[in-house]
Amino acid sequence: MNESVLNALMKLFAIIVDEQKHGFELAARDVVANYLETRFNKEWQERYLSDFDTFLKASYYDNGNLDYIQTKHKQLTEVCVSLLEEVDQEQKVWIMLQLLEFIDDSEFVGDEILKFVQTVSSTFKISDEEFEYAQQFILGDEYSIPFNEHLLLIDSNEDFKDELVKHIYVPKLRGRVFVLRIKSTNTYLIKYFGEYNLFLNGHNIKIDRSYLITFGSVIRSSRIDPIYYSQIVAEFIVLKNRSQINLVAKDIEFKFKGTENGIHSFSFKAESGQLIGIMGGSGTGKSTLLNVLNGNLPLNSGNIWINGYDIHKQKDKLAGVIGYVPQDDLLLEELTVFENLYYNSKLCFDKFSEDDILNIIEDTLEKFDLIEARDLKVGDPINKILSGGQRKRLNIALEMMRRPSILFVDEPTSGLSSMDSEKVMLLLKRQTLRGRLVMCNIHQPSSDIFKLLDVLIIMDQGGRVIYSGNPVEAIVYFKTQSHFVNADESECLTCGNVSSEQILKIVETKMTNEYGKQIRKRKRGSEEWYAYYKEKIESKKAIQTPKKKTVLPDNYFQIPQRYQQLKIYLSRDINSKLSNIQYMMITLFEAPLLAVILGYFTKYIIGTIDDPSTYIFAENENLPSYIFMAVVVALFLGLIISAEEILHDRRIIKRESFLNLSRLSYINSKVLVMLGISAIQSFFFVIIANSILEIKGLNFEYWLMLYTVSACANLIGLNLSASLNSVVAVYVSIPFILVPQLLFSGVIVSYNKLHPSITTQKYVPVCGDLMTSRWAYEALMVEQFSKNEFEKQFFDLEKEMSDASYKASFLIPELSRRFKAYVRLTHKNQNGEKKLKLIRSEFAKLSDIDAIPKDISVSNADSVNQWLDDLQQVFRGRYSRASTKRDKAYHDLLKEYGGSDELFAFKQRYHNKAIEKVVLNKRELTKFTEYKGELVRLKDPIFKSPEHKVGRAHFYAAEKRLGNYLIETFWFNLGFIWLTTAFFYLTLYFDFFRRFFVHAERLWLKLMPHGDFIMRLKRL
Repeated sequence: MNESVLNALMKLFAIIVDEQKHGFELAARDVVANYLETRFNKEWQERYLSDFDTFLKASYYDNGNLDYIQTKHKQLTEVCVSLLEEVDQEQKVWIMLQLLEFIDDSEFVGDEILKFVQTVSSTFKISDEEFEYAQQFILGDEYSIPFNEHLLLIDSNEDFKDELVKHIYVPKLRGRVFVLRIKSTNTYLIKYFGEYNLFLNGHNIKIDRSYLITFGSVIRSSRIDPIYYSQIVAEFIVLKNRSQINLVAKDIEFKFKGTENGIHSFSFKAESGQLIGIMGGSGTGKSTLLNVLNGNLPLNSGNIWINGYDIHKQKDKLAGVIGYVPQDDLLLEELTVFENLYYNSKLCFDKFSEDDILNIIEDTLEKFDLIEARDLKVGDPINKILSGGQRKRLNIALEMMRRPSILFVDEPTSGLSSMDSEKVMLLLKRQTLRGRLVMCNIHQPSSDIFKLLDVLIIMDQGGRVIYSGNPVEAIVYFKTQSHFVNADESECLTCGNVSSEQILKIVETKMTNEYGKQIRKRKRGSEEWYAYYKEKIESKKAIQTPKKKTVLPDNYFQIPQRYQQLKIYLSRDINSKLSNIQYMMITLFEAPLLAVILGYFTKYIIGTIDDPSTYIFAENENLPSYIFMAVVVALFLGLIISAEEILHDRRIIKRESFLNLSRLSYINSKVLVMLGISAIQSFFFVIIANSILEIKGLNFEYWLMLYTVSACANLIGLNLSASLNSVVAVYVSIPFILVPQLLFSGVIVSYNKLHPSITTQKYVPVCGDLMTSRWAYEALMVEQFSKNEFEKQFFDLEKEMSDASYKASFLIPELSRRFKAYVRLTHKNQNGEKKLKLIRSEFAKLSDIDAIPKDISVSNADSVNQWLDDLQQVFRGRYSRASTKRDKAYHDLLKEYGGSDELFAFKQRYHNKAIEKVVLNKRELTKFTEYKGELVRLKDPIFKSPEHKVGRAHFYAAEKRLGNYLIETFWFNLGFIWLTTAFFYLTLYFDFFRRFFVHAERLWLKLMPHGDFIMRLKRL
């Protein structure tokens, strides 16, 4: 109670005193003195009694004239108006009740005085009905208090029945206790009429006097069982909500796989209107118990029912009934409070219109005291914008806005100030008053918070429940079991405070050694406390299996179809990214900046005789390096933007999976957003870098390939994000992805010079085929050489010339030499079969040109040599014809461009010599090599046709063979990268890598006892 309220109360006491009744002011002064004596020390009593005298004198006279009734009403109104914006409605009702008690205690009741109180009531916007009920209750006696729907009667009459009045049967109660509820503020008054003493929170209850009861209040007597505040409130809730919630857990037990940790056998029952708290030391399994009861963790044995429906076997029937708020924030940090609520409601209320959703959001903002924070960004724990209390209330609001009947809240007060903690717990208590069941775990709550609880569960080490029942009785129970003196005292008789921490102190009391020092061993272990609980508490509570299913409360929760979910997820993710200015700046400017750096520093300028500063595209020796680095940049950008995406949302995903929202829709939204960002980044990179380097005519091909590489990297990054548990682990893993992409790209180390165990001279080794960098780099190099505006005029002819030249100038002479060597060995009676095997294999490859001699032997050597000479002439003829055609095409271009200088300039703008050297392998002097019994061509790889029929080929092949079809390398490689992307999409959808790591972790637990110990601590 603040000072302004108490001053106002003294003024109101003074104003309603009727000075025309002789001596009444003295009686009224005694009542006020008595009132102050029970609440304040002597100094404050004297101060406020003096204030009362001053106010009383002022109310008598107005400028020397007697005060009239009309003036008194005006004075009352002025005092009340001054409080309207200062106090809440609950305090206003309290003031009205105090005035009625003041009248009752002074034993003077008149119509005018009651009208004074009614003026106060009207000014405070208290309904006439509630004022009338309060007046009749406080001023009435046992037989004049009228029965109504807001009245509860507690007595020993088992047969009592009334259509309006609620009733609690208490055997051996000699008398009757009346309870009145003021509905607007959920205020409760009691009045006792009986023969024996009753005690309210340890204080004697006077007969025919009204008392306010609050959270945690308990009525006791040596003759009766305690009557708890929660019992009284529950009677009113039952009438309000026809569809009740009953949660029954019978013989439930849970163990983590591979360990003995979890929850030991436990039975429990709860119902609507209860706020249940779970207390215990760190690592006792409080969060585990919550997750067992809400169905997140599967049971090893036992069952849990809600209104008769098994939460595991009939989960679909309970959709939307259960709400869960984990300890960690489930907030989208880049969005505002309103946006968090908006997207949450869109995912929960499919059938609601936009106006309905907005109304729900506004109502939620008001109920959870978030109006001022409506348009504030949530922020992260480091860059805080919302307070801890606001964040916690928003977390609860996200669940409560869909109106679940049961709410599980993990550590609602963790990290909050005492004031914020009380606000959050009062918020949860209000949910129970609306007929919901709320369960939460808390650490050593304050007395006020402790009294809010209706049921308390206490846990001890190893996941053992050691108490379940009334919170206040828990103190008595543990003090009794530990043989404390005055064990029946559960709270301070002077102030009424409850010391909740003494429960855990009793449970964890240590033994002492011979020197009087405490040792690590406890007086009573968790097993002993658990045995006491099973014997003294659980055995007396017969938990029965529900015999029938009862109606579940109305539930408007309905998730949208997958396509609608995808649209909502897309909108949420895009909005989240757009609101993060720093992220958007880095994302949009990273690619252009890298393009400028890469383009500028690889722009090699050789100049001309006339102008040394002239840039000539054909002479830029760095172009192959640029293409390779462009592929690396695409990989890097794709990985870096996606590596945290799912990890960042891990807690939100857990909540949304609890709501049975579509994982596929979520993944698709992430993939689409990443692909969109990568498309924009690739576009900017290609436009800027290619412009700097003056790469002409192939911008689309560059963009398409680099975008494809980024898309593949996006999916790899999303897989990393989904499978690893920390940002550090993600970024530590990125080098394991990028380094192989560099090493096995075919650029850093030639495939022909890798370790012999993995290399192959004929095809790109398998390790290279697995690298996205290889496919992209090869495709761009081949495309840049073969499809530029100059080379594409001659490529097919030069390919024919190269093939004929290789066979006429290198292959056939080499075969002829080897055959002659074989003949010489045979004449010397030496074994040459090995050489003959290679010769036969190569001859077979040439058989499509001219039939092989039937007899390839020494005796037929002349015929074989003649056959080879004929083939050589055939290939020389092919070379000559192709050369003639090329010369003709060249002369046609000369005419088109008007001269050799112009045509040369045209070539300089499109054809790059450095790329030509690479794809024609001009640095390699050897034109062929022997590998596994055949001669492998090394000359002009881009002009060499592939032989393998399932896509494998040598590096820089211009085409890939698929069956009998030849596909251009650019499109084949592009398709292969998209197939790789599709593979990673499937691994993401099926969560393959995360499952792999989980199985690896379990194997590690089996092999490493120390690791088993660490993981046990982590899980608890």
